[in-house]
Amino acid sequence: MTVTVRPLADDELPAAWELGRLAFGGSSTAPGWALRPLPGVLRLGAFDERGRLVGKATDTGHEQWWAGRAVATADVGGVAVLPEHRGGGVARALLADLLARGRERGAAVSALFPTVSAVYRRLGWEVVGGLQRAELDTASLPSAPVPGVAVRPGEPADLAVVDALYETLARPRAGLLTRRGGAFDLPHEGRWPDGVDGLTVAEQDGVPTGVLVYERGTGYGPEARLTVHDLLAVTPEAARALVGVLAGWRTVTRTVRVPLLAGDAVSGVLPLERSPEGPGAAFMHRPVDVVRAVADRGWPGHVRGRVAFTLLDPVVTENTGPWELELADGAGELRRPDREPDLTLDVRGFAQLYCGITTGRAAALAGLVSGPGDPSALDLLAAGPPARLLDYF
Repeated sequence: MTVTVRPLADDELPAAWELGRLAFGGSSTAPGWALRPLPGVLRLGAFDERGRLVGKATDTGHEQWWAGRAVATADVGGVAVLPEHRGGGVARALLADLLARGRERGAAVSALFPTVSAVYRRLGWEVVGGLQRAELDTASLPSAPVPGVAVRPGEPADLAVVDALYETLARPRAGLLTRRGGAFDLPHEGRWPDGVDGLTVAEQDGVPTGVLVYERGTGYGPEARLTVHDLLAVTPEAARALVGVLAGWRTVTRTVRVPLLAGDAVSGVLPLERSPEGPGAAFMHRPVDVVRAVADRGWPGHVRGRVAFTLLDPVVTENTGPWELELADGAGELRRPDREPDLTLDVRGFAQLYCGITTGRAAALAGLVSGPGDPSALDLLAAGPPARLLDYF
């Protein structure tokens, strides 16, 4: 079957919502934002010869933080194909078009949460992490008073505090969304966003240093659970105070689910050894434009070096070919070399190295690096911190 991929017209958005509902389940009533254009968001449709919508995908309009720099992305969400056309190349056509459009507008990298990872692996994405969370007995949480920290109930206006503290924590890390653009720019109009029931702010000397955003859920028996959407602290005192607030829920909610950001102040307070919860949804990554992916992010300032490799990309042909990577003074450059490299790197291996979750030799053992050269030379590409995500999309 031949399909035509193009941006969806406004009057086609209800049909796209129905296609997504058929694929993923959910309410038959679409939220308002799903039925109108969103600045920065690209919704693509795949149409058969009769003009019928058979697939859809969305470029979310996100940016990601990479060591202090905001990097443009072609992050992917909402990929759905009619069941009668699955396995027929519709998803490939959609995603190849999405990557090409993303590259044209300046996107450097792409992340997504797969329903079936094999589909996306064939197109160059690779798993680089998972949403981390803990599910804890509320009674196990420490609750000692924390001198010098005041906690207060928040209101919708304090969502700006959430944004500011999140950026402080996210900016120096790798992979976290900037929470700007696309659906993140939807106004809350003085109300709690969907799924938020309350917010607690921790302050020290009148300055916000932590915030807790939660969804209460239903019931107060053994099955009751409090779901935390954000638990952010920029001081260890604020972390202890907010975990103490969570402990206070023990009288009506036996369980609390908390998102985790490795290495932050909160992780040093929670009794994580008591959590049976493992990693959440896996996320995948790939470069859209390898030159931009290297140049636009921050790199560790103490790392210097060069490595040459031939990159293989099954979809973005501009990425394929010989490259030389050079890092120095916190910046990176990728350019064509003057000699034939002795290492060949699959784009999936590039994704894992770029996201800091593997080494050259480990990638070789996984079949993602080949050639007579020493694969450990590719550790230069893995010099940054491991990529994280806190937001599902």
